[in-house]
Amino acid sequence: MNCPASQQQPDRRRFVTGLIRWAAALSGMALIHPLLKFTGYTIKPKPRHVKITAPLPRSGVHAEREFFLFAETDRSKAWAISRTCTHLGCRVNFLEDKQLIECPCHQSRFTPQGKRLAGPAKKNLAVFPVEVQKDASGVVIGYVVTL
Repeated sequence: MNCPASQQQPDRRRFVTGLIRWAAALSGMALIHPLLKFTGYTIKPKPRHVKITAPLPRSGVHAEREFFLFAETDRSKAWAISRTCTHLGCRVNFLEDKQLIECPCHQSRFTPQGKRLAGPAKKNLAVFPVEVQKDASGVVIGYVVTL
């Protein structure tokens, strides 16, 4: 059962037109992702809470994978500093003898408060909020860092 040539042309034309439309739609969707990244569109993750129980070491510095927790000598005030360098994302270290934070990759240096001192890094380290938990008598029993 052969179809006349006049019936095959519209079917082929419809198929090719549909194929071109699908290719255009897929190309458009492939271009949307880089465009959204270029405009800075991001979905912020939900905050995480990390609990550190007291007492902290005598130095007043507690190191975690993602942050340093610093506390004043009376332990009533605390702050947390990110361990991710703002230059290239290396994990920074706290040098207790020099009382500064240093990046092992390119030697960017920061104060214990996260302020940039030197190096190729242009921004300060991120600071995370810390809640100091106390018992009924006012003794510090822990710290909650919100990442």
